[in-house]
Amino acid sequence: MQPKVITLGLALQQAQAQGLERLDAQMLLLFALHRDTNDRAWLLTHDHDPLPADAASRLNDAVSRRAAGEPLAYIEGTKEFFGLRLLVDHRVLVPRPDTETLVEWTLELLAQAPTPADCLDLGTGSGAIALAVKSQSTTTRVTATDASADALVVARANAEQLGLPVTFRQGSWLQAVAGERYHVIASNPPYIAEGDHHLPGLVHEPISALTAGQDGLSDLRDLVSTAPGALHPGGWLLLEHGHDQAAAVRALLSAKGFEQVLSRTDLTGIERCSGGQWPHRR
Repeated sequence: MQPKVITLGLALQQAQAQGLERLDAQMLLLFALHRDTNDRAWLLTHDHDPLPADAASRLNDAVSRRAAGEPLAYIEGTKEFFGLRLLVDHRVLVPRPDTETLVEWTLELLAQAPTPADCLDLGTGSGAIALAVKSQSTTTRVTATDASADALVVARANAEQLGLPVTFRQGSWLQAVAGERYHVIASNPPYIAEGDHHLPGLVHEPISALTAGQDGLSDLRDLVSTAPGALHPGGWLLLEHGHDQAAAVRALLSAKGFEQVLSRTDLTGIERCSGGQWPHRR
């Protein structure tokens, strides 16, 4: 008796039967077939094609990992952010679309700054913010830091494969760039409270890049407190934060002496970033 031929359509059904959403199943099947994961229309016209044995092996592994909660980006090894395809793995957080709000705000301010402007990305991870800024503001001198040597390996690999010159430094927050000053400092620091109910769903990502004390504000407080020493007069500090932390971050900025303190919303209308300008004169 001939073994049953597994078609692409049947492979999709089997993946969904393991608890995957249809979109996830389609993307993993395309990944297993070494096709662009955005080419879902191709699958519709090849529903009856047989699934090659080597692709079946890759698909089974990928489906098992996704069913266990591993992010798609780690399985595929890449994630698109601000039009850039970034390499990502377990050493760095998966870049989120929400963070593009921070990049857009940074670019607006850099367009008003002296040329060449200096921009600092604190806690760069995969390099997403720094590389997105450099890709759009080529004359800006971009520096990016991270306390994790492993994260910087990923960030440097992304800079190399994209051909974007960014200076990377290892160290905890501003300690890595002591004595230097910038026109814009942008950061997406850890801001999840320890014990938050969302953490079990993020178990595959580096915990040190997620949590910040009992209220999630520890690193945000640190950055607001120390950033003035690294800003040019009139420079800006921009911070991404949790969906319910905007008021608290604005209060921290105002109490420190920042001016023009405000927040920006992401595409869903949530206040996702807050920032302020350090006075021209103190």
